[in-house]
Amino acid sequence: MSALTIVGLAVVAFIALVLILAMMKPADFKYERSTTINASAERIAALVNNFHEWTRWSPWEKLDANLKREYGGAESGVGAAYTWDGRKSGAGRMEITNVQASGTDINLDFERPFKAHNLTRFRFQPAGAATRVVWTMEGQNIFMGKVMGVFMSMDKMIGKSFEEGLASMKTIAEQR
Repeated sequence: MSALTIVGLAVVAFIALVLILAMMKPADFKYERSTTINASAERIAALVNNFHEWTRWSPWEKLDANLKREYGGAESGVGAAYTWDGRKSGAGRMEITNVQASGTDINLDFERPFKAHNLTRFRFQPAGAATRVVWTMEGQNIFMGKVMGVFMSMDKMIGKSFEEGLASMKTIAEQR
């Protein structure tokens, strides 16, 4: 066997291994982080339910200085919509579908770098004079997500962004 044949077979074996490992990944995912904020649920919900406020605390808003944003639908609450398009942040759309005192549900649709349809939830739970905020994202684990999951922990990657966002939200909500 020539060296080129051996290298070729090794590459094919590596790709096969990655594809097998990817197929073994779960069909669905759920990423979740939480924090306690010394503010009322209403004050925190105002930061979540109005997409114009996300520029103040969302970790993804800082990724691309040239991010294109469009707001549509209601000003805030159910029906409020937000689309983004950026070189570093990809492209997508969010729409608030449910608002209650206990939390907010948002449909999150990615168009780029690949298509995905997820559900994002913010839950506001009383914690004495404070509020525990739980941020989740869940959806189908598309094939590209499974392949990426072979090489990195998506929970750690998304979780780190959630932690950054919650820390920023906490700073803003606790300001008097």
